[in-house]
Amino acid sequence: MDLYNKRKRWKLIIVVLAMIISALSLLYTNFIVEGLKAEERKKMELYAFALKKFAESDDLEADMSLVTEIITHNTTVPLVLTSVEDSILAFVNFNPKKSTDEKFMKRELEKIKSAREPIIISLANNEQQKVYYKDSTVLTLLFWYPFVQIAVFALFIMLGYIAFSNSRKAEQNRVWIGMSKETAHQLGTPISSLMAWMEILKAYPDLNSYTPEIQKDIERLDVIARRFSKIGSLPDLVPEPINEVMGTAINYMQYRTPEGVSFSYTSAIDDNTQINLNRSLFEWVIENVIRNSVDAMQGKGEIKFELGATGKKVFIDITDTGKGMPKRIQKTIFSPGFTTKKRGWGLGLSLSKRIIENYHNGKIFVKLSEINKGTTIRILLNL
Repeated sequence: MDLYNKRKRWKLIIVVLAMIISALSLLYTNFIVEGLKAEERKKMELYAFALKKFAESDDLEADMSLVTEIITHNTTVPLVLTSVEDSILAFVNFNPKKSTDEKFMKRELEKIKSAREPIIISLANNEQQKVYYKDSTVLTLLFWYPFVQIAVFALFIMLGYIAFSNSRKAEQNRVWIGMSKETAHQLGTPISSLMAWMEILKAYPDLNSYTPEIQKDIERLDVIARRFSKIGSLPDLVPEPINEVMGTAINYMQYRTPEGVSFSYTSAIDDNTQINLNRSLFEWVIENVIRNSVDAMQGKGEIKFELGATGKKVFIDITDTGKGMPKRIQKTIFSPGFTTKKRGWGLGLSLSKRIIENYHNGKIFVKLSEINKGTTIRILLNL
């Protein structure tokens, strides 16, 4: 549980930092935008003043160069000059093609009116005109800049996170593969020694009643060693009768679980139906799921096995009457290092997922779980 919580904590820290940086970027850009809006408003007031001076000038010889400069200098801010009744008198800096359409300009004017108040021009003859304006092109681009910045930043965070996760997974895989192969190697010597001792024990008739069970356990250890040796390498898949394979795995575990746990098995699949499996690894998956079910029931309850077919797939539902689990952890129980037990590394279901999905091209997931009622794990395999 500690390893899982540490990874989860780091993920949360990365997300929080990304959100803080994004919020600061938005706030800073918004501060700049508001300042530019105020500056643009002042420019439009100056523009309106210049229009007023130009309209009031009766002296053709008066120097209107400054006024003309102010009026013609505006090349970026879309602007509409209207009468008091909002009839369009003139406009600048709109799309040349679309602005020839009267309906288009009326729609643009309505948008501008809903966004901000106009600047009123009071002329000498007691007439009034209105100046409506939109944000300049630069200001509009600047408004969207933080969102683009956040999107780019989020993309880099995501790529970095994926690279970091893949790197960690690759490192974990190398460690687990190394541990698995070393475990298989270490088991090899005592297993060989036990086999030799078994041959010696067979020479004593008085001990023959014990040797069959000892032989079974030695064979079991040999199976476990071979399982660990296959982790990290692509196993061979051969056609196996799925009902017979399931029966063998269930029978083995049935005699090695507390007496308070009962097993039931139903199958809607013909006994001749075969699935491409690595029998040793697949039985390991079934055993891991059963062990987790027994732990969830605390040694007392029922485990049901149901086999059926849907389309081109075979499903195996393993249902216990244990304590169940909340939805928030139903997807994480297959994560490496996740465990709710005080002992164990949390690798059983993680290895099961790897065996089913990576080696057998199947799926394993929590089909259903209810608190204090039980859990159903579903395995999907291709026919």
